[in-house]
Amino acid sequence: MIEVSNFILLLVVLINFYTLGTSRLVACIRAVAIQGGLLALLPLVAHGLSLHTLILAFWALLIKAILIPTLLTRTIREVRIRREMEPLVGFIPTLALGALVTSGAFIFANYLPLIAEHRGSLFIPTALATFFSGFLLLMTRRKAITQVVGYLILENGIFIFGILLSEAMPLMVEAGVLLDMMVGIFVMGIVINQINREFSTMNTGRLSALKE
Repeated sequence: MIEVSNFILLLVVLINFYTLGTSRLVACIRAVAIQGGLLALLPLVAHGLSLHTLILAFWALLIKAILIPTLLTRTIREVRIRREMEPLVGFIPTLALGALVTSGAFIFANYLPLIAEHRGSLFIPTALATFFSGFLLLMTRRKAITQVVGYLILENGIFIFGILLSEAMPLMVEAGVLLDMMVGIFVMGIVINQINREFSTMNTGRLSALKE
């Protein structure tokens, strides 16, 4: 099962690089939906079939791969924005930074005192790399929708790390994490709507116009 989970985690890392390097918003949303679907498989692969893992996988698939990407796609259609044209940091430099943080995550994970069960798996480095890739996307993009995608990827990193503890964590705690993510997405959706209505653009840089 370690080989299967490592393969899934490598695909997650590749999706991180794809989102950092593309300007197409629809492509970013589809990529994060695929990433959410892959993450929904991890509890089953890592811990086997049980009621706990089935419920966790179902909610992860529903929220990460279906519900939130659908809402974001509908938002794009309403605001008629297709690309991230003016990022704070260019796409090539962002990819370079993504490569650096990913390499750093894998190097750092080698020095952690992991138990024998987790040695040889890519859970820890992938969780760190995904977290920092989402943070990087969140900080280097101007469009509010792309920032929401960055927030989703950041949360996916937390979710990967949490899978290692899923047998020890109560189900209500894990459900609370997913609920917090949904609340954050809905709040950001409200912000997106207000920005678009007030400024007729999704560029969050225009918020500086609110300063006195």
